[in-house]
Amino acid sequence: MRLVVAITGSSGVIYGIRFLEELKRAGVESHLIISKWGKITISYETKYTIPELDKLASFSYSDDDLAARLSSGSFLTDGMAVIPCSMKTLGGIVNSYAESLVVRAADVTLKESRKLVLVPREAPLNRIHMKQLLEASEAGAIIMPAMPGFYHKPETMGDLIDHVVGKTLDLFGIRHDLYTRWDNKPKKK
Repeated sequence: MRLVVAITGSSGVIYGIRFLEELKRAGVESHLIISKWGKITISYETKYTIPELDKLASFSYSDDDLAARLSSGSFLTDGMAVIPCSMKTLGGIVNSYAESLVVRAADVTLKESRKLVLVPREAPLNRIHMKQLLEASEAGAIIMPAMPGFYHKPETMGDLIDHVVGKTLDLFGIRHDLYTRWDNKPKKK
């Protein structure tokens, strides 16, 4: 499997980092793009460095390299996750405003009818955000909001992060054990 992973400048970059860690563990070929504001947010929110993240990925690209192979539909992938997805990036994707490699790769993913998973991390949402999320969904993207569940009885912040990452992995059919799945079987008498 080959996936494109974009980390953009929304709060919650840890979701993208954990996603990369799990792709590496699963042996998935990953192609990483970090936006300018994604890099800044990584420095604000985590102790990770960009070189450390580059090592988690199979390949990494500059967001301003529009000549990268990810810009072409002839470069075959199994899809793309934008995790987290800033509202600026969402706006670029919805309007095909491909001034960055993140948006161009997402545009290519949609035009080639490949799976595009957007993980928005914004609250509250205004009408423009909601309209653009709907437009992205209507264009073929899957909207996977960073909204952890609690049925697995999380005990740590890591458990909450892993739930969102696990749900994103599920969308690509990647096996994991990041959380206990819902099991509401009737009890035996």
